This record gives sequence, structure tokens and C-alpha cells, in this order.
Amino acid sequence: MTFRCYILSLFLLAAVPLNAQPMVGSCAVFPANNIWNMPVDQLPVAANSAALVSTVGTGLHLHADFGSGLYQGAPIGIPFMTVSPSQTKYPATFTYADESDAGPYAIPLNAPIEGGSTSTGDRHAIAIDTGNCILYELYGAYPRTASWQAGSGAIFDLKSHALRPAGWTSADAAGLPIFPGLVRYDEVAAGEIRHAIRLTVPQTLKGYVWPARHDASSLTDPKYPPMGQRFRLKASFDISGYPADVQVILRALKKYGMILADNGSAWFISGVPDSRWDNNNLSTLSSVLGSNFEAVDDSVFLLNPDSGRARSCDVNEDGAANVVDVQLEVNAALAITSCGFGDLDGNGRCDVVDVQRTVLAALGSACRIGR
Repeated sequence: MTFRCYILSLFLLAAVPLNAQPMVGSCAVFPANNIWNMPVDQLPVAANSAALVSTVGTGLHLHADFGSGLYQGAPIGIPFMTVSPSQTKYPATFTYADESDAGPYAIPLNAPIEGGSTSTGDRHAIAIDTGNCILYELYGAYPRTASWQAGSGAIFDLKSHALRPAGWTSADAAGLPIFPGLVRYDEVAAGEIRHAIRLTVPQTLKGYVWPARHDASSLTDPKYPPMGQRFRLKASFDISGYPADVQVILRALKKYGMILADNGSAWFISGVPDSRWDNNNLSTLSSVLGSNFEAVDDSVFLLNPDSGRARSCDVNEDGAANVVDVQLEVNAALAITSCGFGDLDGNGRCDVVDVQRTVLAALGSACRIGR
């Protein structure tokens, strides 16, 4: 197609929404083109995928680290709660204060704590102000009379792509938010998980890759996966024999994959405790082996190492690929404006390839990213 054809197409296109964003209350959980919300099913396999999967364990089983009922007296999974803008904010003191957000934190002192109130584990406490769309997370959280004592803490604006400062932890080892990676019952019941899922493995590299910001290891052999590594379930894996709710999780593992966020048990994925989970169904995930996964090279999405924004055909970030995005790409390709976020193939410029991809996305095709 010529530029004349592209410009004519501007008058024929309707807005094509991107993948619907995950929501909590009335808040989108990060913008649609945030790396947490980007499909990775069409991305290339990482060059060192076989080594990374082998290190985690090809014969080890996938495990849903969430469910219904109690385990050792506490709900199974990482809980969270929503709060209103009027929620009291409490001061917090931290073991790792130099890498924590000072606060205060809008987490009630009676908020549910991972593992229960007597837990000696990670003790995550999470609250979301659904009026302002602000996420508050604590690690090693202990409520005091009028404050929190914690190992570390982080506050995220769900409307923003901002990442932690380079080298900073969060309430998670990788310096990532926890909540966006949790499997929630409501989204499974609705039939689709629209984001990557939080993953733990036993041993990680002393290093991290985008969007992670922090490591928690002294191991330097590249066979170990770095924090932030993306994995996905192979497209060839047959999910047809699994319960319907489990199929929703498996489809997400194919489309959005998992982001390595912490040291822990191998192939453990994180979710929210809920009395409605069917533990028998969730247990069928154990038939998925490490060998059914592959590491993904998602570096093609990277625009800025300090931002979670990914390359997308939604150049103006209004939630849809449409006539405006095509016009922006045409202007950039003609050097009328700077390229900005329109370099979809990562070759350092905006050109006919980028225009063509935007037109196709606006016409309903998947947005192609990378070369």
C-alpha cells in the first residue's frame, strides 16, 4: 500500500479497542499498553529458554498457590482489600527504608495478611484505594497501635506506567507490584484473565530484566532466570481436558504468561484466596510440567527502562487503535512530527512498516510488535 492509500484509509477506520484491561472496582490495573497487560503469545522464544526452564525444573509441576479453605489455619494465597479515598492512612517504619516509599499507607490495621495474623512468612498486606486508583503494598507487615512496621513497602499509581527506581525493591523481591499478577476468582468466573501472572522459582540470577527493578540472589551463572523473566505455556499444550475454570488460567498462561517476581517454590503461580475456588479443579494444574513452558523474549516491547509502557499500535494511549494513531504514524513517517512512541518494529525510526501495522490494527488485526 502507498501513503495515499493509508491516508484514504483514515476515513474508513473505526476504533478497534485493545485487549480489555483488568479492573479492580472502577480502576483499570495500569493502562492497556502496560507490560503487565500485553499478550506475549506471538513473541519469540528466548535464546536461552531451554537452559532457564531446565534450571527451574522440567519435571516439576505447576502449582496454584491459592485456593479456598485454610492451610495451616490461614487462607491460601495473597489477600487484598479495597478502600475508599477516606480511608485513614497510617505511617510505616521499614527494615529496608532506603528502598521503600515513605507513605503513609491507606492499609487498615486490620487488613488481611498473607498467611494469617500469626504467620512468620512473607506477610504481604495489600490495599487499593479505588477512588484514586492507588495501590499500597507491604512486605513483612505487622500492625501496631497506630502504624505499620514492615520489611519494605511500595505505592503505585494504577493510572501510571512508572516503575520503581532502578535497584529498588518493593513489597516483592523483583521490585514489581504484586496485585497486578494475582489470579482472582472474579476474572476466572468472567472467563478471561487479561494480564501476566506472578511466578516464583527457587533460584534466580543476580540481576534483573525489564520491568523488574531488583534482584535477590548471589548466583551469576546465566542458567538461572533473572527477576522479571517472562515465561509462557507452549501454544501446543492441549488444555481441552481440564475443568473450565482451569482452562481460563491455562489460556492466560499461553497468552500473557508469567513474570518472575520472587524466590520461592518452582512453578508456583500466585492468586487471591477465595471461598469459591474449587481446590480439586485447581489441583489438576499439577499435571502441567516445567517442560511445557518456554521463556519469552519480550525485549521488543521495551521503550524506556524506567517505564512499564510497552510498544503498542495505540500510539496516543486512548485505549484503541484507530484513525488518530494512523494519522500520528503517517505524520511521523513523513517526518512532520517526531517518531515518539510509534516505532513498532524497534528499528529506531517510524516508517512505512509502522504505518502499515497501525492500519491493520485499526482494521481489527492483532498489533504486531518487533521485527
